[in-house]
Amino acid sequence: MSISNPVDFTGRTVVVTGGTKGIGFAIAEAFLGAGADVLVCGRGEPLALPTAGGRTAHFLAADVRDPAAASGLVEHAAASFGRLDVLVNNAGGSPDADAATVSPRFVEKIVALNLLAPFYTAQAANRVMQPQESGGSVINIGSVSGHDPQPGTAAYSAAKAGLLGLTRALALEWAPRVRVNHITTGLIRTENAAAVYGDDGGAAVARTIPMSRMAAPGDVAGACLYLASGLASYVNGADLAVHGGGEFPARYLAVQDGARAHGPESRAVEGATTLDR
Repeated sequence: MSISNPVDFTGRTVVVTGGTKGIGFAIAEAFLGAGADVLVCGRGEPLALPTAGGRTAHFLAADVRDPAAASGLVEHAAASFGRLDVLVNNAGGSPDADAATVSPRFVEKIVALNLLAPFYTAQAANRVMQPQESGGSVINIGSVSGHDPQPGTAAYSAAKAGLLGLTRALALEWAPRVRVNHITTGLIRTENAAAVYGDDGGAAVARTIPMSRMAAPGDVAGACLYLASGLASYVNGADLAVHGGGEFPARYLAVQDGARAHGPESRAVEGATTLDR
């Protein structure tokens, strides 16, 4: 780490799973811009790879739900660059599904992608990082669903809650050489998720967030740079919330909507009633 630039990753190697699109793409670009050699993976080769500072990420096709593929990804990075300093377990996600009718196969796939795959890649990364004098950093990208499940996310929420537990357990076992941390992400506006947030471009959704906007992928990327850097050298087993303050309680939003509907006089009365409770 450079004293003048604490997020200088020149000469360091970073692996980002699912780094070919969305949040992972932004994370890979951030590390490239900070000077790192970056390897991204996906199940199929993308049309374009992350690029920053005149440099481009390397790519390896890998389905990290397969333990052998996860291990091969890490081994490829170590063999290609001679070391591995940072692993970002970003690959994950799930479509909504009714818990009452969802198939066992669906549940198994969601848990494999969001919990087992990070375990497999972290395990392989630890084998490389432990002998290194500088150790290493593992960052698991989680979700607010792991704390506050939403309808249609039973398998996903359970897996993400497990990822947070896994982070804390590995942080206990692998320190001091390898630090393991977790980022709780909130609503993030990516191209793939845009349709989910409504025809208003997400304006209504943004009103539920204290920061008055959804996160951009770069917000998560910046948090990754911090956790992987020397600035966070004593941060281990942490859950860093990158969700804009969470979401306002439904009761609060209902009162605000009612106030807007009835005008200034009702707003004053309803506000006083809220304080009295």
